[in-house]
Amino acid sequence: MMTGNKGRLKYLLICFICSVFTNAHAQLNLPASYALIKRVIPDYAQKFKVQALQSNTAKDVFEVDGGANGMIILRGNNGIAVASALYYYLTQYAHCQITWNGTNLNLPAKLPIPTKKTKKDTPYDYRYYLNYCTYSYSMSWWDWKRWEKEIDWMALHGINMPLAITGQEYVWNKVYTDMGFSKTDMQDFFTGPAYFGWFYMGNMDKWDGPLPESWINNHKDLQLKILKRERELGLKPVLPAFTGHVPASFKTHFPKAKLKQTNWKNGFADTYILDSEDPLFAEIGRKFIQEQTRIYGTDHLYSADTFNENEPPSNDPQFLAELSARVYDGMKGADPKAVWVMQGWLFYSDREFWHDQQIKALLNAVPNEHMIVLDLNTDFEPIWKRTNAFYGKPWIWNMLHNYGGNISLFGRMDAVAKEPAAALHDPASGRMVGIGLTMEAIEQTPVLYELMTQNTWQKEPIDLDKWLPEYLLNRYGVKNTAVLEAWQTLRSTVFNGKDIRDGAESIITGRPTLDSAAVWTRTRLNYKRKDFLPAWDKMIEAIPACQKSEGFNYDLVDVSRQALANYARPLQLKWLKAYQDKDRQAFDQYTTQYLELIADIDKLLATRKDFLLGPWISDARNWGSNEEEKNLYERNARNLITLWGDQNSPLHEYSCRQWSGLLNDFYKVRWQQFFDLLGESLKADKVPDLKAFDKSISAWEWQWVNTRKNYPVSPSGNSVTVAKQLYIKYRKAMGEDLK
Repeated sequence: MMTGNKGRLKYLLICFICSVFTNAHAQLNLPASYALIKRVIPDYAQKFKVQALQSNTAKDVFEVDGGANGMIILRGNNGIAVASALYYYLTQYAHCQITWNGTNLNLPAKLPIPTKKTKKDTPYDYRYYLNYCTYSYSMSWWDWKRWEKEIDWMALHGINMPLAITGQEYVWNKVYTDMGFSKTDMQDFFTGPAYFGWFYMGNMDKWDGPLPESWINNHKDLQLKILKRERELGLKPVLPAFTGHVPASFKTHFPKAKLKQTNWKNGFADTYILDSEDPLFAEIGRKFIQEQTRIYGTDHLYSADTFNENEPPSNDPQFLAELSARVYDGMKGADPKAVWVMQGWLFYSDREFWHDQQIKALLNAVPNEHMIVLDLNTDFEPIWKRTNAFYGKPWIWNMLHNYGGNISLFGRMDAVAKEPAAALHDPASGRMVGIGLTMEAIEQTPVLYELMTQNTWQKEPIDLDKWLPEYLLNRYGVKNTAVLEAWQTLRSTVFNGKDIRDGAESIITGRPTLDSAAVWTRTRLNYKRKDFLPAWDKMIEAIPACQKSEGFNYDLVDVSRQALANYARPLQLKWLKAYQDKDRQAFDQYTTQYLELIADIDKLLATRKDFLLGPWISDARNWGSNEEEKNLYERNARNLITLWGDQNSPLHEYSCRQWSGLLNDFYKVRWQQFFDLLGESLKADKVPDLKAFDKSISAWEWQWVNTRKNYPVSPSGNSVTVAKQLYIKYRKAMGEDLK
């Protein structure tokens, strides 16, 4: 704790240094831009020249031009603009593409030189990226090598405002230790790494820990690298702030503190929230930001979500206004330039509580220039339309798209292409200052993310009839009629955005049931299964022309996977009818086919690293400094994507994944046990005890979570060969069963 004038002067000096640092990196950093070019296209980096470009507004701008001696000129007002200029050149001139799931950088020996200057400026101050959940569902185990690629991807796609919460536990550990909390206190506070997203939002403590000290120290170092690189390129990271979540032992250290005991209602123990009226609230908020600034610097952007899926104790507008003002005061006390970046998820998830009066009170208590609201799920339900554009607050239009890291072809393609620009030009949209990506998980459905980021450098809606063929040329490296026809079918089916909030799951990933869906396995599709099949037909037809493309191989596997996953339901109906008819022979036949289908999907997905369980487990274990830590991280990794909590967890399958290894070792084994039960009931002519089965299978799942096993980290088999084999095996039957 800093006291007196010396402490205050020291902190002001830190803020001054950070301010200078931030402002300096808002300008173009030439070495950082050249380094990015060399990382992305090392063999061609010498062909590019970077120049500073003055923006006439506060918004980013870039130019792509041809220069003397065959040089390509990239101009921008900062590193983000220069990186965007590079990606514009790669996509528009060289027909290349960089995504998580397939990259095409097959550049010609002689690069095409622009014959005229192209200038692009963005209408958006901010291009936001990430969600607290992304840090758990996708990024839990990332090392610097993986982070470096992601930061480059951000810059290339024009993102300038990423959420940056790695290493937060180091700061909290320092703050609470200085306040007298013990190592045991902190071990009872921190969750295991896979659950940080919900720990940070105050939903849980301690679960799947204890968190090793080596993790805390290593991730401080990782965060320093992340922030250094982001700032070098001109990104302004959003760091966390204090929202009141404190260790359970807080009541022991401060018995007079005003604490609220709350519960997320998902099978976890209570957490404790410090009342904002307590003087300790402002003190801890100030200490946290001061310590965070000392270690990580600041760009004056702070994320704070006071009631993420937790209802406030009162709906009185005055109470909510005072609470909001105190949260902001905690930031302002440490950083007078603080801007509160608020996720607007609570207005969507708990609309019965958050009516106009409550939302207005929460927002209006903070000065407009010191708050930005993230309309977190705008592509599905634009909250700005029912809140008078957040009552004058600056706000950002976001695509959420993926929940839990589920593997499912889905998206609202037309909305993403049209709605950001429509909102920008709508007089009722108030102070819309940006667009963003707030998915719960990444590394899937790359088309939606290329499409959404296309909005960054244009003011008008995206013409999908023009954009989609260009996307496919950049992705596959060839023009092909069959591929375009396949994608037109995908556009009208999986990407039509109708009826459902997020992508449907296949029944095979659900806990075994006689029903068509399970708790977190929502199987309702936004299209008819038979209408999807022409996309598979055309992808198979396009193999001779496109099979050398990495992006095509990924998409071929993904489309084939979706067709097969969809087919699980018709097969389920067959064995279900046989069971109800007490036809043992037909039951055995169709359940065998069902289990074979799961094995075949596993075999298909094994051909692509994108769909392997192995890297998720291996990356987790790699963070351990000893066997005990490695086993802890593996358990975290296994648990999140299966049970999510203990064996009685109500969230099981929320983060289910159609991954090779998981299909054969987890989902298939469960179904086999279920079929054994049903078969025995047919044999004995008695009703099976499904409640007892549910209890026994959850115990088996818990055993699986706590098992130690290596899985392949490299793909096996050929995607084209396996896709063709399965097409021949299943396509005719699908056509007959889906008439």
